[in-house]
Amino acid sequence: MQTAVGFIGLGVMGTPMALNLTRAGTPLVAWSRSHGSDDALRDAGARVAENVDDVFASCRTVILMLANDAAIDAALARGSPGFAARVGGHTIVNMGTNAPEYSRALADEIAAASGRYVEAPVSGSRKPAEAGQLVVMLAGAPEDVDAVRALVKPLCRDSFVCGDVPSALTMKLAVNLFLITMVTGLTEATHFAQRHGIDLARFADVLNAGPMASDVSRVKLGKLVAEDFSVQAAITDVLKNARLVAESARSIGIASPLLDICHALYGETERAGHGAADMVAVIRAIEQRTGDAR
Repeated sequence: MQTAVGFIGLGVMGTPMALNLTRAGTPLVAWSRSHGSDDALRDAGARVAENVDDVFASCRTVILMLANDAAIDAALARGSPGFAARVGGHTIVNMGTNAPEYSRALADEIAAASGRYVEAPVSGSRKPAEAGQLVVMLAGAPEDVDAVRALVKPLCRDSFVCGDVPSALTMKLAVNLFLITMVTGLTEATHFAQRHGIDLARFADVLNAGPMASDVSRVKLGKLVAEDFSVQAAITDVLKNARLVAESARSIGIASPLLDICHALYGETERAGHGAADMVAVIRAIEQRTGDAR
């Protein structure tokens, strides 16, 4: 009989990921502070835990898909006597996005408490998560990585072993740098076309037929043409990722000029009240700058 796996964090990404694991036959024990996805998980066959301690009591492997450092620290009771009880004898799989330095320190503390730790951040937003088409990057001890790689197979199109912690998160930040600058460039090009009176549907046809088109650009361009800002990757989350990339760049003394411009634009978009919208809502900040330039 397969051992139960814990899953903590059922947000925009975590819910479809947990559902895909359950549908693939993984016995899952899930928990989230919001409880918004409890019924969907139960209907799929997962057990919804009464509390976070129930997850650790029931499962030796616990996946975390949490928004930030504070949420992870709270789930693990980090900094309290309960930390060793939660992580000792467990494999903690961190599938969220954090600073590499944070992850390295967490790995050391978990090891000191006789636990195991694997980084497994993902590339992809809500739609790939729903389709089980994420890309997973893995770092940690080889035997732990091998076990987690097999576990997360229902979630991903492919997975890659990156080495020791925090190499998977560093890889994720490099991927995110490209994603953020690419989508922001696409958004600025759409704004340029629109303000020049170009038909945006025809603009999309031209771009989608050309060599620069990608799965991401097609989806994001469709959202821009339709002014559909329903969330796949939220402005607030992209802003967090931009900050992490910028901080990581500064930590080793390298420039990130394109990222820095994007970082500022996503900050302006969030301050304008669009933090919960999809990242293509960054067009609102570009529109504001156009208005200020007139």
